[in-house]
Amino acid sequence: MTQQLDRLDDWQRSHDCGTLTEDQLEDQVILMGWVATRRDHGGVIFVDLRDRYGITQVVFNPQHSEAAHEKADSLRSEYVIAVHGTVEQRPEGMRNSRLVTGAIEVNCDDVRILNTSEAIPFQLDDQVEVGEETRLRYRYLDLRRVSMQKNLATRHHAYQATRGFLDSRQFLEVETPFLIRSTPEGARDYLVPSRVHEGRFFALPQSPQTYKQLLMMAGLDRYFQIVKCFRDEDLRADRQPEFTQIDIEMSFVAEDDVMALAESLTRHICSEVSDLALPDPFPRMTYAEAMQRFGSDKPDTRFGLELHDAEEAALVSDYKIFKSVLDNGGQIKGINAKGCSGLPRSRVDALVAFAQEHGAKGLSWIKHTEKGLESSIVKFFPPASQQLLIKCLASEPGDLLLLSADTPDMVAKVLGALRLELARQLDLIKPNTWNPLWVTQFPLLERDEDAGRFVAKHHPFTSPMDDDLPLMDSDPGQVRARAYDLVLNGNEVAGGSIRIFQQQMQEKVFRLLAIDEEEAQAKFGFLLDALTFGAPPHGGIAFGFDRLVALLAGQANIREVIAFPKTNKAVGLMEDAPGGVDETQLRELGIRLR
Repeated sequence: MTQQLDRLDDWQRSHDCGTLTEDQLEDQVILMGWVATRRDHGGVIFVDLRDRYGITQVVFNPQHSEAAHEKADSLRSEYVIAVHGTVEQRPEGMRNSRLVTGAIEVNCDDVRILNTSEAIPFQLDDQVEVGEETRLRYRYLDLRRVSMQKNLATRHHAYQATRGFLDSRQFLEVETPFLIRSTPEGARDYLVPSRVHEGRFFALPQSPQTYKQLLMMAGLDRYFQIVKCFRDEDLRADRQPEFTQIDIEMSFVAEDDVMALAESLTRHICSEVSDLALPDPFPRMTYAEAMQRFGSDKPDTRFGLELHDAEEAALVSDYKIFKSVLDNGGQIKGINAKGCSGLPRSRVDALVAFAQEHGAKGLSWIKHTEKGLESSIVKFFPPASQQLLIKCLASEPGDLLLLSADTPDMVAKVLGALRLELARQLDLIKPNTWNPLWVTQFPLLERDEDAGRFVAKHHPFTSPMDDDLPLMDSDPGQVRARAYDLVLNGNEVAGGSIRIFQQQMQEKVFRLLAIDEEEAQAKFGFLLDALTFGAPPHGGIAFGFDRLVALLAGQANIREVIAFPKTNKAVGLMEDAPGGVDETQLRELGIRLR
């Protein structure tokens, strides 16, 4: 007997659109969702009804319910409807094995239009290419797509896996302030004017760094937070002005303790979210080795194309360009593109242009053929020099040698980028390959030539390695930090360090960073004071949550795993943010615009 639904209150959803199977045959159900497609097959109308959970086919047969069929004639894409009907088996040959609901359909007794929809600006089919600007402008529509809902579900599962794992290991989730004092280090702060204290400003935190250290000084021992952070910096695919971190801090630990915890958490998240098994333990590599072999502090180790030192061959050559670079403290390094000597000249020239786009003055190339080395520069390499070059780059007939000569930083930058480009062109990365790697012993400081001073490689609260303490006074640029980054497939997904926990050492590092006592007290006085009251040894790590989720979701762009991201110009297209404000608001804040 058909249930009568006279009032809207009678329409209570009994099932979602993704779970009905043959176990519910002959059941009367009420489904609610969006019209994904509508098809009229000679009088019988078929509607694919969609919600977050899936799709159910609904049949409007005039012989079964003429009234329902008449209403269905007016349905259009993205109408929101409620249907009441009976679960029936699909006819033989009409089943859809790709859907959980593919063996059944709902024969509609009645339909209610809950809301209509204008014609949408783009199709919600994942197979249809839509420009990102349009997608972001109508993000509420874009999020209806199956792929986007899967991405956000992946993010949700990663949240839950993180919280469950850390809670089981006695970590406390503690919130830290969003309105803090501005202490510019690295990227620009987002500033928030204070109405109550005219002319003074809060800043949005670039990270909860000092607060999590203070929590260790407060004796909390194990802290974590899934936290929003803010940086006013130039953006790209893997950066957003507001981003999410898994922030972790621990007391009475050394590097191995933090790294072991972070490894276990990473394996747990990957296993829970994607059934992905990562190695135990993760391999490790020092910063110096990573730069030497890969030209990057976040090397992708899923393929070879490592950098090789060609200085020995250059020294016994007659090539003045290479010798001049070496005389000025530069480097000669190369990549052996195995089996690529047959590349056409146009593709080799494109590689040279690629290197120049990344700052190189040029890129030398030599083809290794059965006849020997061939290139316009080979004439400057006597036989002994050629043999050294072949040995240095482990070359054999069929290979293409690509050589960069410049400052060490520029050689690393150019060849580091070039090996990634070659791997892409040559399709060297095997699908479903996951290579985690720890990079350790970063420099404590790096030279900012424009500012004429040292800046912190990570942040100014990173502890130097004990073995390098004598260099703090004599050669601070050579001091290594107790810092570590977790790299996954060439992406930095986490970074951390053992922190400075003694006031004298913190003041010394501030001095090396050209932060005088007055500035240190003004910006970090609260932290320096806290260090005098029995601060414990402590360290931690922060995961780039957006990047980790993007990798697990198979996305190259973190905007694909953020519900409402900004563009690469830090604009919210959907809500038109940032926007102007009322003159009254500005007067209240004591602000006048130029």
